[in-house]
Amino acid sequence: MGDKVKFEIEFVIQSSPQMLYQYISTPSGLSEWFADNVNSRGELFTFIWDGTEEVAKLLKKKSDEFVKFAWEENEDDSFFEMRIIVDEITKDVSLFISDFAEEDEKDEAKMLWENQIADLKHVLGSK
Repeated sequence: MGDKVKFEIEFVIQSSPQMLYQYISTPSGLSEWFADNVNSRGELFTFIWDGTEEVAKLLKKKSDEFVKFAWEENEDDSFFEMRIIVDEITKDVSLFISDFAEEDEKDEAKMLWENQIADLKHVLGSK
């Protein structure tokens, strides 16, 4: 397995930071757009896609600002973080994603996020 590289992508989302935070930090919110189903026990979140389960540990969170997870099976220091950024001047709300992928899988990983965020925007009624 090669070294994973960090990548970051930003999506402008028409939503309040408070509402957006509910969708990125709670099992019920995440299961509306990120996975088929999400369960949590304490800081362990189980994400279910097509019957496959992946467990991530919630490393850190700050209300209305960000959540940071690490997949349990990772052997490295990689994580994924969803951070809410509000532009001080325009008050535009963005979701800033930080994630890791193998160099040759980076484009695919970005595309996956783009699809997921499209689902999130649909759920939020955002353009």
